[in-house]
Amino acid sequence: MSRHIGIWFVLSLLTVRGLAADTNQVAQPTAAQLWQNSFSSQVLPTSAWTPALSTNQPPWSGSASLGMTLTRGNSDTLMANATFGAHRNSLTNEWTFGVDGTYGEAEGIENAEILHGFGQYNHLFTGRVYGYGRAEAWHDGIADVDYRVALSPGVGYYFIKTRQTLLAAGVGPGEVSQKVDDESEQYTTQRLAERFEHKFNPQAHFWNYAELLPQVDKPDNFLVNAEVGVEAAITKKLSLRTVLQDNYANIPAPGRKDNDVKLISGLAYKF
Repeated sequence: MSRHIGIWFVLSLLTVRGLAADTNQVAQPTAAQLWQNSFSSQVLPTSAWTPALSTNQPPWSGSASLGMTLTRGNSDTLMANATFGAHRNSLTNEWTFGVDGTYGEAEGIENAEILHGFGQYNHLFTGRVYGYGRAEAWHDGIADVDYRVALSPGVGYYFIKTRQTLLAAGVGPGEVSQKVDDESEQYTTQRLAERFEHKFNPQAHFWNYAELLPQVDKPDNFLVNAEVGVEAAITKKLSLRTVLQDNYANIPAPGRKDNDVKLISGLAYKF
């Protein structure tokens, strides 16, 4: 106890001396605050008490993109695509949200009607291990999918986590509710997913994502959703983005194909 009192006394003297040295400086922490931080640093990991502002990252960041192709004359076509995504990372939590839509027609006949959105929350237990909750929804009028909603909790692991490269995989149970070909259905799935990102430099960015959703009691009924993209900066806020998306349903609606592939290019605005 006497040693603790002695340390407290020394810290108090140093604090008073520092305040007296320059009264024009910003107010320094009190001796009690210094003692509390000294004690905290012995019993807590640095990430548990270091302010999140030390990452120098904005609270939220993201991008929006728009692409459109229009022809008139010998051919009469329209294809439009829009995306919006946002994410926020702290020392122990990660949030990611996104929505995208595609509409197209040829000679006055609709040939694309897709709307997709998702949200995922990760809680980091360590620098690499995290638990997650994910919700995702689709609508595809051409594939006769009125709606398909997938909910999944699970655990994930970052195999690589640097400023330039991320490689993560996740696994967990899930539940799918859908209305396909005017028939409603609900079943349990097992979700397997991976995500990879790499920044070649501040101007060039590559990523890919894939997930497998097999029905637990009927393995031949499964979904595969995948995306590969590359982005190159034009200015600080604008970039050119090209994305290849693939949505595969092993048991599609009657009379529909099992695979839908989209190649999308457009301008993206970062915020």
